[in-house]
Amino acid sequence: MSPAAVTPEKPHVPVLLRPLLEAVAPVGGRWLDGTFGAGGYARGLLAAGADLVIGVDRDPSVFAMAKEWAGEHGGRLRLVEGTFGRLDTYCDAPLDGVVLDLGVSSMQLDQAERGFSFQKDGPLDMRMGGAGPSAADLVNGLDEGTLADILFHYGEERAARRIARAIVKIRAEGPIETTRHLARVVEGCLPRAKPGQSHPATRSFQAIRIAVNDEFGELVAGLEAAERALAPGGKLAVVSFHSLEDRIVKRFLTARSGGGGRANRYAPEADTPDPAFTAVSKGIGPDAAELEANPRARSARLRVATRTATAAAPVDRTALGLPKFDHLGDLRT
Repeated sequence: MSPAAVTPEKPHVPVLLRPLLEAVAPVGGRWLDGTFGAGGYARGLLAAGADLVIGVDRDPSVFAMAKEWAGEHGGRLRLVEGTFGRLDTYCDAPLDGVVLDLGVSSMQLDQAERGFSFQKDGPLDMRMGGAGPSAADLVNGLDEGTLADILFHYGEERAARRIARAIVKIRAEGPIETTRHLARVVEGCLPRAKPGQSHPATRSFQAIRIAVNDEFGELVAGLEAAERALAPGGKLAVVSFHSLEDRIVKRFLTARSGGGGRANRYAPEADTPDPAFTAVSKGIGPDAAELEANPRARSARLRVATRTATAAAPVDRTALGLPKFDHLGDLRT
């Protein structure tokens, strides 16, 4: 995701691009950009020397917008509609690098008809790929307890039960079908925001969007797929935009770099598998210049790791802190 708006006068500049390129330098060989979006990371990688970039996105509309410039790179840029969890199937040889940019893009937020944002009224949709249950399906179809779980676990919303109760009460009078309608319901449950605070509906919209797109499940599947796809010495770079995402990435890299540790100091030391990643960086945030140019980048964090020759293996998902509930309930088709 990049919070920067994309206009002809203001080209897309992805968050943390400069520190990312510095951390993975030298850039060369075959790379995969797992969230192609407006193409900012892909173009940055190509300009830095990548021989091939495979641009992947689950939203097909981004490829239509890339037609104006994608041809400039000839065979060095390949575009694929797909998801994080299958990224290892989009390459026919091991990769030298994988970049995963998490969350929702500003392009999607700016399109009212996509239903991601409460800033513009539109249908309550939030689907990145257009398939599966929409946000309206969740809001109007899930029981109160499941709605509260989604708001609490995916949005860290302390008033989750109060908001879920209000949603169930309001929808009994008629379905909640637009972004503004849902935002008003949430606002009615919370104190008015003070100057400088985020909109009261921010956490709820984040939580519902994550549930609609199974973003945490896709993230873990994508991290595992990147491990399978990377060649020894290949780089994995992940940019996250809130603490829940960053926590999952950090725990995954800790587990796969042999840093799981013991449950407590009295427990017997478990066998530590050979690390699949080394040189795991600490979270890198935006510098003062980037924050001045784009204040919405303040929550972004970059983590980079280097792949070893150890065989890929699935990670213990319970150790990553993923919520243990069926967030779509009976809405799956």
